[in-house]
Amino acid sequence: MADTKKIGDLDVFPLALGGNVFGWTADRDRSFEILDAYAGAGGTFLDTADQYSAWVDGNRGGESETIIGDWTTARRNRDDLVIASKGGRHPDHQGLSAPTMRAAVDASLTRLRTDRIDLYYTHFDDPSVPVEEIMTTLDELVTAGKIRQIAVSNIELDRLEASLEFSEREGTARYVAIQPHYNLVSRDTYEGERRAIAERHGLAAVPYYGLASGFLTGKYRPGANVDSVRAGGAAKHLDTERGRKVLAALDIVAEEQDKAVATIALAWLAAQPTVAAPIASARTLEQLPPLVDVDDTVLTGDQLQRLTDASA
Repeated sequence: MADTKKIGDLDVFPLALGGNVFGWTADRDRSFEILDAYAGAGGTFLDTADQYSAWVDGNRGGESETIIGDWTTARRNRDDLVIASKGGRHPDHQGLSAPTMRAAVDASLTRLRTDRIDLYYTHFDDPSVPVEEIMTTLDELVTAGKIRQIAVSNIELDRLEASLEFSEREGTARYVAIQPHYNLVSRDTYEGERRAIAERHGLAAVPYYGLASGFLTGKYRPGANVDSVRAGGAAKHLDTERGRKVLAALDIVAEEQDKAVATIALAWLAAQPTVAAPIASARTLEQLPPLVDVDDTVLTGDQLQRLTDASA
């Protein structure tokens, strides 16, 4: 069993289970099965958002949080978990003004059936709101005990720097984590100045799209017909030299390790500087074991370099 990772004062399992599929491609019963299996494998770190899954016909947003809240209540395991959620995109609570954020957090707490959110991200920045207002409001929510730690996802670099500088100058709660788009076929979305800021300020990274919408599971091959709502976004990587090189390298390392391709892709990500835990989701029970197996997978220096070179 691998060691837990630190995000602020939170101890997290090295694979965050993505809740974006709950209430979308996984119904309530299937979601409960996946959550049970994840917890049974030692998993403790759940990632969701108030927006999930407002894009589905008939949904209003908050479906994922509601399923997670119902599950933790049924299993009586809330204190065993680190629950991360994100705000700012729910149809009823758009943006990051102080009144909107307060209402969004209260709504998330109600759906999650809990008195605190362990890690709360601003899902997307709201440039119409000064960073001073955003950080002050988050600090108030931390002081009130509704949030334990704060984090940030999609934001421009100047606004990120300004937010961190404000917290340090004013002594407010500060971001402890960043959730970037980052994987073997999308490295420049994080590597470079964004990661440098994270390193300078001690932010842990919790990357989303860790498997590139399923491409890095290895199931997308020339001529393969994959039944998935994400198939179009994933299959496009087959048309790139980088995508084909990465798949070839993953195949080699997976055979050496006797592991699934998805496990190797996540293990590479987990080994990168600043990364605490990649996010990956499972819409079936069969998809889950390769994800949690990252907890028990250590790549050699040569294997890491092979994957890094292939994805350059």
